[in-house]
Amino acid sequence: MPADPRRLRLTLAQMNPTVGALAHNAAKARAAWEEGRAAGADMVVLPEMFLVGYQPQDLVLRPAFLRDARAHLDRLAAACADGPALGIGLPVMQGGRRHNAWAVLAGGAVRAMILKHHLPNEDVFDERRLYAPGPICGPYAVGRVRLGSPICEDAWHPDVAEALAETGAELLVVPNGSPYARGRYDVRLAHMVARVVETGLPLVYVNMVGGQDDQVFDGASFVLNPGGGMAVQLPAFDEAVAHVDFTETADGWRAVEGGRAALPDTVEQDYRAMVEGTRDYLGKSGFGSVLLGLSGGIDSALVAAIAVDALGPDRVRAVRLPSRFTAPESMEDAEAVARALGIRLDTIPIEGPRAALEAVLAPVFEGMAPDVTEENLQSRIRGTLLMAMSNKFGAMLLTTGNKSEVAVGYATIYGDMNGGYNPIKDLLKTRVFETCRWRNAQARGWMKGPAGAVMPERVITKPPSAELAQGQRDEDSLPPYGVLDAILEGLVERDVGVADLVAQGFDRATVERVEALVLTSEWKRFQSAPGPRISPRAFWLDRRYPMVNRWRDRP
Repeated sequence: MPADPRRLRLTLAQMNPTVGALAHNAAKARAAWEEGRAAGADMVVLPEMFLVGYQPQDLVLRPAFLRDARAHLDRLAAACADGPALGIGLPVMQGGRRHNAWAVLAGGAVRAMILKHHLPNEDVFDERRLYAPGPICGPYAVGRVRLGSPICEDAWHPDVAEALAETGAELLVVPNGSPYARGRYDVRLAHMVARVVETGLPLVYVNMVGGQDDQVFDGASFVLNPGGGMAVQLPAFDEAVAHVDFTETADGWRAVEGGRAALPDTVEQDYRAMVEGTRDYLGKSGFGSVLLGLSGGIDSALVAAIAVDALGPDRVRAVRLPSRFTAPESMEDAEAVARALGIRLDTIPIEGPRAALEAVLAPVFEGMAPDVTEENLQSRIRGTLLMAMSNKFGAMLLTTGNKSEVAVGYATIYGDMNGGYNPIKDLLKTRVFETCRWRNAQARGWMKGPAGAVMPERVITKPPSAELAQGQRDEDSLPPYGVLDAILEGLVERDVGVADLVAQGFDRATVERVEALVLTSEWKRFQSAPGPRISPRAFWLDRRYPMVNRWRDRP
């Protein structure tokens, strides 16, 4: 039976690539193409840079990498000759210049090569250093339909979509590598609605999923009809292959309405991003299990829950490392968390090593009063013991400092900062409390941990303490977390000035002190473990400050 010339079927493949795993990514693309062929699709659409994974960063500076990517593309084209067209992203060398490209394969060959025109150079992106901007490429044909494909950033500007509409495009297909950040979905949707309203064309937005280093891609692909109405919504964070039909009407092509997945709220999205980021960082790095210090405090309890939800309880091991300052309640709380999550818990007291090291140092410290040096010594003993276990058992050590602590340097370098990954690095302390309560009340199919409360109420409500000195509390050294986090959101995530924060009602001395702590802790963050980016501005690629910096925001 001949195909209906008034209908077009696109298969959207919202999938999870691995950077550098070209054969693996090509196989995933081929599997999606097979699904599309079986469903009678005219074209299968994969995200930006899918063939090599995103972001490949300076890998694209290697000529051998570009040649390998092109060889895999040509083999994929040959393997997918008999069936629907296939759109897939990769870096290419063209005319002696590197480009972020999206190739359209059909009939065993590359039928179109779209080059990205607008290169993002903010937030986590640095594409102007790596690629040359391409010209605005015109539409390409799939059957009798002319499609235009602005690549990711190209659809955030009106000119590319406008040029495509003016040169005959009847449908916009936008391949993306857009990482998660709190509130990012609404920003994407607003830009895409604007393109639809401006051009009068339907738009297909295809995003990838999965974690890569500090970035987590959340998918949430969608299809819009002219006027901005939502026709199809794919789920957030899950791999998905969806077949979307378009019908030609007197007013042009229109998407047939399909499934609309419900998107989770912000707390759940943040938690899911931390789980997926942890799972993929470990899995794509080749680690099968993790280890962490479980203090009985809220931060390590949350990291343990994230690890279990990402990997399962049999692949998570926790360790208590009590000192003379560890409260009995902390020992009990650590055991309760381990029991609720179903993970192994070892106990290694550190009093012996602490006394031995203090004795070794006594001659050179003679006549000097104990201070933060002795406190940090305890943390570094714990870090050394945990790293030894990590080496012995081949389990990656997770570190457990929240964003508030990371921001102001309330952590010991080579101590509690030891570790290969930090699941809560971008989560402010006040959000830690909120997230723990959410996890205790929720159960989701993607969680590998048990349902129900996995963090006892006392873990959440007791005053936070590093327990490195008698009666120590975090708020002895820092402002209350509600105040601290509000100041940090201004200084770090929104670049608000000191005077502006004071005008909002914050104490000037407190704001200036917090700013000084943030700026003088840059050297610690430079050496800290990576962790999933979930806020609009995370430490590392989002925010790049010098380690040596004498400037302060003072009148």
